[in-house]
Amino acid sequence: MHLVLNILRKIIDSVGHLCSLLMLLMVLNVFYDVIMRYFFNDVSIGMQELEWHLFGAMFMFGIGYTFKEDGHVRVDVFYDQMSIRSQAFVNIFGSIVFALPITLLILYFSIDYTYQAYEMGEGSADPGGLPYRWIIRSVIPISSVFLTLSIIYIVLNEVENLLSPERKEAQQ
Repeated sequence: MHLVLNILRKIIDSVGHLCSLLMLLMVLNVFYDVIMRYFFNDVSIGMQELEWHLFGAMFMFGIGYTFKEDGHVRVDVFYDQMSIRSQAFVNIFGSIVFALPITLLILYFSIDYTYQAYEMGEGSADPGGLPYRWIIRSVIPISSVFLTLSIIYIVLNEVENLLSPERKEAQQ
């Protein structure tokens, strides 16, 4: 189980680094867009759309990384008062009952959604906009697969914490 957890951790952390890169690219893109608009009176629809695409990709991939890092929203008032064992059960239950089904549903429906955009060659409706809308749409199923890996990581990690609670205490 340690090998699987280490592999998943490396994959998830790599995607977290990708999110950092996407954030940097988005900031540079916005900086460029503002300079061009206000100093040179030049507007690029493609660059404006790229801002949204970078933000969407950063957000979608960031969900799995945030989940792994335990940075998601939770009612910590109750959770913090629980024992480590109870916290592990809450994390396993929440991951399997709430996070996994919605993630698999999104994955299922987004594959056809992405394929339709690819099949019809969908692009931006705006002149000067970005072509190949399927590229940004493909972020949805790919990030759903990534979130599924993050859910598996959380469940396996919590099972390991249940089997050896001293490991969890050492991590804190």
